Amino acid sequence: MKKFNDKHIKHILLMSLLLFSVFSLTACSTNDFSEKFYDNFIKEQRYRYILEGLGNTFIITILAGLIGVFLGFILAVIRVTHDKKGNLKLLNLIAKLYLTVIRGTPVMVQLMIIYYVIFASVNINKVLVAVIGFGLNSAAYVAEIIRSGITSIDVGQFEAGHSLGLKYSTVMVNIILPQALKNVLPALANEFITLLKETSISGYIGLSDLTRGGMIIRSITYEALFPLLLVAIIYLVLVVGLSSLVSKLERSLKKNER
Repeated sequence: MKKFNDKHIKHILLMSLLLFSVFSLTACSTNDFSEKFYDNFIKEQRYRYILEGLGNTFIITILAGLIGVFLGFILAVIRVTHDKKGNLKLLNLIAKLYLTVIRGTPVMVQLMIIYYVIFASVNINKVLVAVIGFGLNSAAYVAEIIRSGITSIDVGQFEAGHSLGLKYSTVMVNIILPQALKNVLPALANEFITLLKETSISGYIGLSDLTRGGMIIRSITYEALFPLLLVAIIYLVLVVGLSSLVSKLERSLKKNER
């Protein structure tokens, strides 16, 4: 199997732009193309709906990702500590319940419950609601990623640390976690990419994200092809670019192991 490299990425982007042009030209005549493009993006500065939505998408993804990593790290440590020492029984029960509920229900339903139920009587910023919702959802998956990274470390390293008289917390912080985080960095990066795509449902709470920006233009012009294909291409460019960075990160980590 060939490796996914920069040349393949360029080909994908070029094909995407080509498909956009082909679909557009088959849907309308050459003269209509410029007119429809003008109506969808230039007229009344409608491109601002896309730019505003893209900005909100970036804000939600970054902040929710930070919340997910922070909370997921805490959940992972609680679960691993309970499994290895039998401590933190109540916290472990809460963590397991949290993971079961969050992983077992759609993120869209969670987002709507947070906005329409929990904050129903509060005048709260929709971006903040989305950050909380996606952050809590991401934390459940990040917790399992980090926990799998910790459990992948040879148990002999725990025993070696204890034999040297080190406390459990010292062994975990100074020996286990640095190795575990290094092992799971690519998986965490992929979770970030997934989170980026999941934010496309933010419109269900009336938030103007990238996808809703395209839908607003569609509702004004009654033309779905141009705005939705542009939204799809923007997502594609972002995901392919981030995937390329993840691939480089994986190659760098493999070189450091040699």
